[in-house]
Amino acid sequence: MNPEPSLELFGHPFSSYTWKVLIALYAYEVPFAFRILDAEHPENAEVVQTAGPQGKFPVLRDDENLLFEASSILEYIDRHHITPGTLIPEDPDAANAMRMLDRVFDNYVMNVMQVVVDEYIRDPDAPDLARCAEARAKLDRTYAWLEGWLRFYPRMDHITLIECAAAPSLFYADWVHPIPEELPRLRQWRAHLLSLPAIARCVDDARPFRPYFPLGAPDRD
Repeated sequence: MNPEPSLELFGHPFSSYTWKVLIALYAYEVPFAFRILDAEHPENAEVVQTAGPQGKFPVLRDDENLLFEASSILEYIDRHHITPGTLIPEDPDAANAMRMLDRVFDNYVMNVMQVVVDEYIRDPDAPDLARCAEARAKLDRTYAWLEGWLRFYPRMDHITLIECAAAPSLFYADWVHPIPEELPRLRQWRAHLLSLPAIARCVDDARPFRPYFPLGAPDRD
């Protein structure tokens, strides 16, 4: 009998920030136990509530270590559970550049997209359309910036912090506010990311939960 993995990831298969960590764990075949957050497993929610100030997931437990915030979890995995420098370069300047892009995808794609999602959760029949329009305009600006950035970023199969951050944010953002056809690099890169095995696994694991998407999940991806 195989021993229980020391790593436990608390999250949900439909959660974009849970994906961010799952992508790395799947890509580098790190043994872990997934602890789903749902009504049938209240004990998992109890762990999450004790981890951080807002009780948000994902949370990683490694024996006595309890970590929250997906980017910090990935840094921990890179240092302790795979070859250091795999997700984040050892060179300080290269690492800083990668962390900057990580913040772009979290703060200027994922969190902006979430504004629209939250409005439709708050009131599906009467979302604040002004807030939604403002968020969509911000996404357009970020999409255009990423289109330019992709001129210098190679399309590769290697998973780094950037791919972990980009895949879930672009996956859901394109549902909320489709990437325009006049941004072919970004559209093609999103499709490439979704074709990578670790990311495709996250997409497939999340399929049963698509009816819960408040704007209605599109018939694609």
